[in-house]
Amino acid sequence: MIRTLVKASGLVAGLLLAASAAAAQPAGRQFTVAVIPDTQNYVDYTHQRAAGFPFDARDLMTQQFRFVADHSASRGGDIVFATAVGDIWQHPTIAIDPDHAARGFRPRSQPGAPGPERWAEGVRTVEVPAALDAFRQIDGALPFSVVAGNHDYDAQWWEASWPGDPTAPQGDLRRLGMIHVGGLTEWSRAFGDQSPFFRGRAWYVASHDGGADSAQMFEAVGYRFLHIGLQFAPSDASLKWAEAVIHAHPGLPTLITTHDFLDKTGERRAHPVVDIHALDPFDNDAQGVWDKLIARNPQIFMVLSGHHNGQSFRMDRNRRGDAVYQILSDFQDRKQVALDAGMAPDKAQALGDGWLRLMTFDMDGETPTVRVRTYSTHYRRYASDTPHYADWYKPNEQPQLSDADFLARDEFTIRLEDFRSRFGVGSMPR
Repeated sequence: MIRTLVKASGLVAGLLLAASAAAAQPAGRQFTVAVIPDTQNYVDYTHQRAAGFPFDARDLMTQQFRFVADHSASRGGDIVFATAVGDIWQHPTIAIDPDHAARGFRPRSQPGAPGPERWAEGVRTVEVPAALDAFRQIDGALPFSVVAGNHDYDAQWWEASWPGDPTAPQGDLRRLGMIHVGGLTEWSRAFGDQSPFFRGRAWYVASHDGGADSAQMFEAVGYRFLHIGLQFAPSDASLKWAEAVIHAHPGLPTLITTHDFLDKTGERRAHPVVDIHALDPFDNDAQGVWDKLIARNPQIFMVLSGHHNGQSFRMDRNRRGDAVYQILSDFQDRKQVALDAGMAPDKAQALGDGWLRLMTFDMDGETPTVRVRTYSTHYRRYASDTPHYADWYKPNEQPQLSDADFLARDEFTIRLEDFRSRFGVGSMPR
């Protein structure tokens, strides 16, 4: 059942936020938004000591969230908001959700392959609790958002009605057909609008589909920002809801987080094996989200996403000619931590190595900027301060780039050329 919740808007929301925001503002005209990439490999139950892994990978996720909390504005830092781009955990818990089964979908049999009955216990006893423990680190420290990625759905299956491509290379998942997803029961228990993380929070201003889509507000350096989190492959109903939320908060600079938007080449292109739009036409791929929501709503100035292993950036103009900055951050294929632990190169499991994105907005000067940096809470340094950074990661992610160009994908500055003309100068003294 679809639920819509709008808790406050306009002046009412501003009054609710004012008291907490006043006590939690970074000094000067700078503030940071933390982007937490896909965390599925950290909490994967097979990546823990109890399953024979050399260490508990979930500790890497806990470190990330503790860093965000420790550097939040409420604790003397400058991070005012955090957004997780989805794929919080790894495995499904059921073969197919009841809604899709009733509509005639059916999972394709994979002889000898492990099924959800094997994974369900690990998800419920290890993966979900590890995720909840991590998010409790930031609970109460700052406003935040969580969106559902394809791995967060109850079911993820090879759809029987979509045959595989036998001409694809050996090992290419396209040989198996199309992956489909359905059901958000486990995710809604953890991160829905009635979860302890969000129920009753003044900054959590609206939700849809039980919280699978949600909206938050945060304040910094005299500006009030609106953030909207959209579930994986959001439906037309999700996009209409998001547009209504934007219209209910006119004039606010708005950020969108959704799991799948840019790939690592910078294209708005769905993964060929996980193109949900191909199976459910009323659900939208990245281009559909752009056409139906982002391009037509000039308050949206930034879009954040994960899903595709790697990093990319692009800027496009919306229908009015305003800039929209789009950023991919996904480091889950990185495995240097596993190599450091002594695992053989051909056996080392990709985890993510603690890397996250820190976007520092500087609102001084005539043209505001956003400094995008990539920081590992495990190695405790930025990408630019890591001597072997390109050696570690470039061969697997962007081997065609020079070392300098590869690093430039992870640390760069965005000039918000039209931000002032769109959203004013803020209410704090410059």
